[in-house]
Amino acid sequence: MHLKKVTGPVLSRSYILGNAMRKQNGFSLIELLIVVAIILIIAAIAIPNLLRARMAANESSAAAGIRSITSAEVAYYGAFPTIGYAVQLQDLGRTAPCVPAPTSACLLDNNIANAVPGSAGHSGYQFLATGLNFGSALNSAFVAGATPVTPSSSGTRDFCSITDGALRSQTTAGGVPPNTLAACLAYAIAQ
Repeated sequence: MHLKKVTGPVLSRSYILGNAMRKQNGFSLIELLIVVAIILIIAAIAIPNLLRARMAANESSAAAGIRSITSAEVAYYGAFPTIGYAVQLQDLGRTAPCVPAPTSACLLDNNIANAVPGSAGHSGYQFLATGLNFGSALNSAFVAGATPVTPSSSGTRDFCSITDGALRSQTTAGGVPPNTLAACLAYAIAQ
């Protein structure tokens, strides 16, 4: 048997395997930082679009809520002709069990009927409906309005409707929803 003499450095088998294992142990710090940076860039693009979509959904819900209030006011006028239109928004709502009466007409979902100023609202908006009697015993007109609970966050537009049934809107100034004919008539008719 011939043994050959090895000259130079000799690497042990454990040193070679240890080096190979070290390289397969995980990601480097730079690789992890690159992944985090990519995730942050995607989030920076997506979050503003998500917020805009949510505000658009809130505004659409508020417009639909005003249309529902308008329909409920017309039905209330037909159901209680000696009163005319409902005195306040809560009169259009319901109690359990729901028996139609002038103070709970069972015409509107309570989520909207109770979303008045000072409450948490409904889909980021607060609502108000007021019957107007102009000095007579009969409420011959009404104003229904909606404004964002948090302007520029839950919505950017106010909505209102009067007896003519046209939906009106304008950029919000915050505060209480419109509750007079003059305030609502100042709004442009929504497209």
